[in-house]
Amino acid sequence: MSATFIPDIAAEVEIPADGILSRTVFRDGVRAVVFGFDAGQELSEHTAAAPVIIQVLRGRIALTLGAGEAVDAGPGSWAHLPPRLPHSLVASEPSVVLLTLLREE
Repeated sequence: MSATFIPDIAAEVEIPADGILSRTVFRDGVRAVVFGFDAGQELSEHTAAAPVIIQVLRGRIALTLGAGEAVDAGPGSWAHLPPRLPHSLVASEPSVVLLTLLREE
């Protein structure tokens, strides 16, 4: 078994003009997906069957977790979500976010 090293995970996805782009960068027991969001793009409220970790790598997002109010999340922000917790996000500026699904569905 060998290690996986990604020198700049934020560079694994481009931020599209007026859109959202995602790329799975790792899949082996966990799944790591890098998202690029242009300003104003959003993921409407949804849930995940598995626990997830959301990390903001670049930019700023408004992140809503459960029934709470949106929090301003910038580079270095980290959130753990239990399974089936409703969540949504809106990119306040061009942003790159890492989503890690802790168990395969």
